[in-house]
Amino acid sequence: MSTTPLLRVERLSKQYHRGWLPRRTAFSLEADFAVERPTVIGVMGANGVGKTTLFELITGGNLPSGGRVLVAGQDIHQVRYRERDRLALHYHQSYQVRSFTRNRPNALLEHAASPHTLVHLFDEPQFNTQDGYIGFMLDFFRRLREHGRVVFLCLHPNEPVHLDILAEACESFIFVHKDEARVSRLLHAQSLKELTGDARVRAYLGRLSPEPEPR
Repeated sequence: MSTTPLLRVERLSKQYHRGWLPRRTAFSLEADFAVERPTVIGVMGANGVGKTTLFELITGGNLPSGGRVLVAGQDIHQVRYRERDRLALHYHQSYQVRSFTRNRPNALLEHAASPHTLVHLFDEPQFNTQDGYIGFMLDFFRRLREHGRVVFLCLHPNEPVHLDILAEACESFIFVHKDEARVSRLLHAQSLKELTGDARVRAYLGRLSPEPEPR
């Protein structure tokens, strides 16, 4: 018996171009994955690789060049603008909710099928190390998962505590990187240990990267 994933990013792509003659691709992102159950997913990647663009595409704040995003089976880009936050919500840095551009009349769009947000995307939130704030946020992420939600936690680690937060909060990981053709792609891992086993991730983390285990 098949079940509908909570989130399906289906052959998703986004390109930005510059110029006309010739018209050149300035940025390209491709993603294809599914999240079957409530979970907390850690996201990392260098500045400019497309982490925020990916989040905007998932929440319907950015129109894809191809593919689609299904939240509990519903295409978020076909949902009325004011109701998209019932499916997915993007919190940027200091927990500000990201806005988006309207490109179709609401009357041509459908109502959200969910009464509450199913996918929460935290984009480089600020973690105050004082007064138990980190513990409060970790508990908040866990409670969202326990209530059937998918949580994405995107951090750009510059201190060891950031890796500690990811290791404690997240059950799987995504690393956004550019391949040899300068296309941004997603590397998936089931643990932080598995993720940091990749040379590209270790190069990104630099001094924070754990030493590879001897064979």
